[in-house]
Amino acid sequence: MKIGRRASVPPFIVMDVMKAAAERAAGGDDVLHMEVGQPSTAAPSTVIAAAKRALDDELLGYTLAFGLEPLRQRIAGHYRNYYGVDVDVDRIAVTTGSSGAFLLTFLACFDPGDRVAILRPGYPCYRNIFSALDIDAVDVPVGPSTRFQPTLDALEAAGGDALSGLLIASPANPTGSMLSHDELGSLIDYCRDRQIRFISDEIYHGITYGGKASTAAAFDDGAVVINSFSKYFSMTGWRLGWAVLSEDLIRPVERLTQNLFISPPTLSQHAAIAAFDCADELDANVARYARNRELLLQELPKAGFDQLAPADGAFYLYADVRRLTNDAVAFCAEMLKATGVAATPGNDFDPVDGKSYVRFSFAGATDDMATAAQRLQAWLSNRHAR
Repeated sequence: MKIGRRASVPPFIVMDVMKAAAERAAGGDDVLHMEVGQPSTAAPSTVIAAAKRALDDELLGYTLAFGLEPLRQRIAGHYRNYYGVDVDVDRIAVTTGSSGAFLLTFLACFDPGDRVAILRPGYPCYRNIFSALDIDAVDVPVGPSTRFQPTLDALEAAGGDALSGLLIASPANPTGSMLSHDELGSLIDYCRDRQIRFISDEIYHGITYGGKASTAAAFDDGAVVINSFSKYFSMTGWRLGWAVLSEDLIRPVERLTQNLFISPPTLSQHAAIAAFDCADELDANVARYARNRELLLQELPKAGFDQLAPADGAFYLYADVRRLTNDAVAFCAEMLKATGVAATPGNDFDPVDGKSYVRFSFAGATDDMATAAQRLQAWLSNRHAR
């Protein structure tokens, strides 16, 4: 039987690493999870309590396509309180995770053959969703010289006026690097002047180490801002996100949502209304990520991982491992087998140079991060001695 060519997108390699780690655990061996970008903490207690109340008190049928009005009001309040930016609630679409927001945005903004710039390295699902939609992903290579973020010259080299869109994440996955306020504004100005749709992935906002990330919503109502309850709010499996849309996209995205999703998960929406009342608990999670980050910045270089991208935010360290291997996939498989430490090969994020990089997630418990660092130091010391 025929299988559509759109299903031939590359795998999301981190999911394959998770599978290998699960198989190791099923065999009775321990695993230290540094592969997956997922908080190891549960959703805030107030969110869980709200979900329990909703199970008892709510029908939990379909909502409007853009979600519950009280939740959209809380999201608008979040932009006002956190960023000092007024966002009209009509521009807010609650979605089935940020993944749903990306799919809806890409379908609404672009046609097959359109050219959309993405960073390399970057989140692999951008590229793979574009591939499934026959949209051309245009690489903008970034590296240590620009702190893994783009310059205007790099955009010109990628096509400039020929681009239909630019997708930026700050903090970024896999590097954790961030744009400054002025750098973000310059990119948005560049795109506005050339009628390039600017899409800002802000899923790691709230998880930063030195300064608050700036939102694209502060610069241009024409930008699309995508965020999620998964990372800062510690609600990955609840599959809930949102998009702040430009006025011209409201009805197109609503029509697509009606047909593709009907509405976002209703139980998750009722629970997420309470998420904005949980700052103390959520900021305690970020404080733990900060401790993990400091520990690993101190200990990983001792194991040989001494070329690290600037981790301004998120919960990743992106390590240049070319002095250790020229095959990150095999290296990560060997590391898991020898140490129980699961990490993600850079091939997932960069199809050209990723074979020389490994991403470590430090979203887990601090004790696990310390144990992982010790095991990696011992393993690589013995590996070098052979």
